[in-house]
Amino acid sequence: MRYEANEKPPPALAFGLGLQLAILTAGGIVLTPAIVVRAAGGSEDFLAWAVFAAVAISGATTVLQAVRVGRVGAGYVLAMGTSGAFIAICVAAIAKGGPAMLATLVVASALFQFALAARLSLFRRILTPTVAGTVIMLIPVTVMPIIFGMLKAVPEGSPEFAAPVSALLTVVVIAGIALKATGALRLWAPVIGVVVGSVVAGFYGLYEVERVANADWIGLPEGSWPGLDLGFGPVFWALLPAFVFVTLVGAIETIGDAVAIQRVSWREPRAVDFRAVQGAVAADGMGNLLSGLAATVPNTTYSTSVSVTELTGVAARRVGIALGIVFVAVAFLPKALAVVLAIPGPVAAAYITVLLAMLFVLGMKIVVQDGIDYRKGLIAGISFWAGVGFQHGLIFPEYFSEFAGGLLENGMTAGGLVAIVLTLFVELTEPRRRRIEVAFDVSELPRIREFIAGFATRSGWDGAMTHRLDAAVEETLLTLLHASGGEEGEGRRLLLSAHREGGGAVLEFIAAPGEDNLQDRIALLAERAEEAPAEREVSLRLLRHLASSVHHQQYHDTDIVTVRVDAPVGTAIGGTGR
Repeated sequence: MRYEANEKPPPALAFGLGLQLAILTAGGIVLTPAIVVRAAGGSEDFLAWAVFAAVAISGATTVLQAVRVGRVGAGYVLAMGTSGAFIAICVAAIAKGGPAMLATLVVASALFQFALAARLSLFRRILTPTVAGTVIMLIPVTVMPIIFGMLKAVPEGSPEFAAPVSALLTVVVIAGIALKATGALRLWAPVIGVVVGSVVAGFYGLYEVERVANADWIGLPEGSWPGLDLGFGPVFWALLPAFVFVTLVGAIETIGDAVAIQRVSWREPRAVDFRAVQGAVAADGMGNLLSGLAATVPNTTYSTSVSVTELTGVAARRVGIALGIVFVAVAFLPKALAVVLAIPGPVAAAYITVLLAMLFVLGMKIVVQDGIDYRKGLIAGISFWAGVGFQHGLIFPEYFSEFAGGLLENGMTAGGLVAIVLTLFVELTEPRRRRIEVAFDVSELPRIREFIAGFATRSGWDGAMTHRLDAAVEETLLTLLHASGGEEGEGRRLLLSAHREGGGAVLEFIAAPGEDNLQDRIALLAERAEEAPAEREVSLRLLRHLASSVHHQQYHDTDIVTVRVDAPVGTAIGGTGR
């Protein structure tokens, strides 16, 4: 790692890396609104406006992610760009209600994302990796029919083999470089593939050279803002649930990227700071709000910035600022945008196909990496195939095609809802969690011990397990109090829940946020064994040996520490845990 997130590289280096990231991501930012507008039959004037607004907003929110204003922004290099997850429903919005309807729906759904960012901790049991991964796998299922339709989007009179040759060559070049190249060349595979495909298409007369030639070097788009549709008619209410759901999908993707960028932005491993994750989701929501007000496609974070950061070893926030400035500048260069808009439909479709294929694989990885068991596998499998069936109208269309205004006609929405319902069913039918709420004060320790003793008795555990649970609770509470600076003031509460899981117990502490992270400090203990341990570190050492795992999630409003305690060998186990 050459430059961590809070370090300052030379301006020339920061600008160079920002420009590189802009070249790598500009195609996706421009092509997504172009695909949406063209598939929906929108005008060329609106296309020019939508692309201009999308690029400018992507630049502004990329800067916001890097600098972090209050609770908005991650404070890391996270490139923002238009989201392919919105392609299908944005096409439907424009086709059924026009650009103004799209604007209103995006604004309304962005408000839900702000609520999610503000209370992210409340959704952690619903927006699980299994749900997120399944929904991400369904994005290509929903979008691919539109993309495949673009493979034949060529002018009349074009040579018969022009479309298939240019599309096939684009895929072959991208896939060949991605499969065989290493390092920086792999990141450039999409750009090289599109360039090669466009050159070949140009020989057949498919590349719109006139569009590029006629575009101004500097200026504003010919189109204008279409306004908002405030009639709130049937089209709005029919499409709003789908927009809200896909907005949550975008938030899930942002959460993943915000976690990933933290892991590659520091020299020493750190536990994830979920306050930065909340900031990333809030900035994403701000981008969606601006996108709605400007009547363009919503945006999300691009994982390309994570790959480039890991490859270059430069995670400094200056790179994100430079990247955002480049995007804003490009928005006012119509000729630069025209170069991308002139890319033929078959080439653009081939490029998007490769990206969606990788998105499908990403969804699978998210599901598997969470540790898949029969329950998670069943949730993912049923939800995915339900989404496929609804997307293609194969599941009792006579009953579901008009349900909730056609909500279930979208495979991603249908499959996601199935995944959430199944997850809620599993959660609600688990052994009941025992809970106690007390003041966040060491004086409450006797009450907490009594609660733990009762939980152990009801679970059928003997004295050895009871003692271990008691010690783990005490050490966790003392550590949390110390982490918060010993502040035991009014209004600070601690919610402790306990439930059986397998042969052990899972304890969850929800308290006021502290500045330190338990996972960070436990990981560092082994490296600092030669130092004289402070009282706090002794507590952490004891906790490490009492618990089989400790996970600490930090939010603006809440600290959540989850401690798993396995029963000692030979411990008597009985009871129901209820």
